[in-house]
Amino acid sequence: MQERRMMTRGFSLRFYMPEKARHKGALLYEWLLEQAKAAGIPGGSAFRALAGYGRRGVLHEQKFFELQGDLTVVVEFLVDDAEAARLLGIVEQDGAHLFWARFPAEFGVFGEGPTS
Repeated sequence: MQERRMMTRGFSLRFYMPEKARHKGALLYEWLLEQAKAAGIPGGSAFRALAGYGRRGVLHEQKFFELQGDLTVVVEFLVDDAEAARLLGIVEQDGAHLFWARFPAEFGVFGEGPTS
């Protein structure tokens, strides 16, 4: 059986936020993932930082007993140009306070998908 390879060029669109930041009553990263899903963005993931500092230079680290702290959550989407523009437009129009970055990316899949 021959292995299939699919590759796409697009963008890594990342949003950075404090983990306990809220927008319209929801955690901001959850709100962002829901907005992306509703807009037809094919997938996104939220990642929690172990440690870091921001523009104010304050170091934040995870403490053992801390359930939810001040660390950064990064929400990343691998998107094409139209999807990136659509998602950035939603965030801007809704007034969510988010720092974002967009990087050129190549992404793809090796092998056959799971059978169902």
